[in-house]
Amino acid sequence: MVLVLALGDLHNPHRAPDLPAKFKSMLVPGKIQHIICTGNLCNKEVHDYLKSLCPDLHITRGEYDEDARYPETKTLTIGQFKLGLCHGHQVVPWGDLDSLAMLQRQLDVDILVTGHTHQFKAYKHEGGVVINPGSATGAYSSITYDVNPSFVLMDIDGLRVVVYVYELIDGEVKVDKIDFKKTATMHA
Repeated sequence: MVLVLALGDLHNPHRAPDLPAKFKSMLVPGKIQHIICTGNLCNKEVHDYLKSLCPDLHITRGEYDEDARYPETKTLTIGQFKLGLCHGHQVVPWGDLDSLAMLQRQLDVDILVTGHTHQFKAYKHEGGVVINPGSATGAYSSITYDVNPSFVLMDIDGLRVVVYVYELIDGEVKVDKIDFKKTATMHA
């Protein structure tokens, strides 16, 4: 079992001061094996905080990130799954499932994690999985001001990934679970 934290669009401190306290109390060092971030951290302090939670940190660049060294896209293999990471402002139209599926094919990945819309979404599509963890801070976007803070925790175990969605709604953390099993049609 490998735990992967997926988050992004923090926009700290420009649009949101910090992660919600209820999220921070849940995210403790030593529990997570990998962190993947879709970008828009915006400053080094957020990068350092994430690195303190887990040294295996993978970040792609959002359009507001100060650090130009983050790549536009990134791929990595965790267990039996090949993951792709991209902020999402490059995908037109933003958040469009067919455009995201095209990027997923280009990166040749089983799971594509992308952001930019600040809205959680998860789809099983064309034999793969597309996940948007939303905005971890609840920062507004150019699409909507109505954003619930959210992040995703993936439990990767063999050919199965369980996606836990943590969303702060009316001051309470709600958790939803989505189960995906790798099939013969997914990438080897």
